[in-house]
Amino acid sequence: MTEGRSPKLPGTASQQLAALAEAAAASGTISLGQLLTAMGRTSIAFAILILSLPALTPIPGPFGMVFGSCLAIVSLQIIVGNESIWLPKFLARRTLSATTVNLIVRHTAPVIQRVEALLRRGRLRPLTGRTAQSLIGIPVFLLAVAIALPIPFGNILPVAALIVIAMGLMERDGLATLAGIVLAAVALGTSGGLVYGTASALGWAIG
Repeated sequence: MTEGRSPKLPGTASQQLAALAEAAAASGTISLGQLLTAMGRTSIAFAILILSLPALTPIPGPFGMVFGSCLAIVSLQIIVGNESIWLPKFLARRTLSATTVNLIVRHTAPVIQRVEALLRRGRLRPLTGRTAQSLIGIPVFLLAVAIALPIPFGNILPVAALIVIAMGLMERDGLATLAGIVLAAVALGTSGGLVYGTASALGWAIG
């Protein structure tokens, strides 16, 4: 797959992810820049989704730090109202192998499908509009920081919140978006507790 081109991904989120895996398999690799342009007008919500999923996948390497950093950059653009997503070239050119993309999709597809079954388009629609989306960028940024931090078992709740928020925005389901924000508050509280507990334990050990 040449740089600057991206797969067309129609359908539900799970179908889009399956198509993404097929596109990566056909070319062998896919870049983060291509991932973020794959959804066109819905690239912001899709960016939140696709950048959060690797943190749920048992892949060796600092994926939480890499994708959490990308999410933080994306969230700042959401806050200022950008309609499309930009990444620095050194991140946009970072590639994922077809094997890695397939692992991410296969490992997270059951979660995505369960969330899809609960979605209903049109509920609390104002919570999926442009103003609401800009405000949602704030908890997305905080969740991205939580994912980037090396907190043992600290990714599960932040990623779950991001998945619900992203899919609520994609399907225009404001109730799902609201549920994602509530889950984000729980996740950030839990992450803060883990950070405090780890810091206290280190201080005790050093002392």
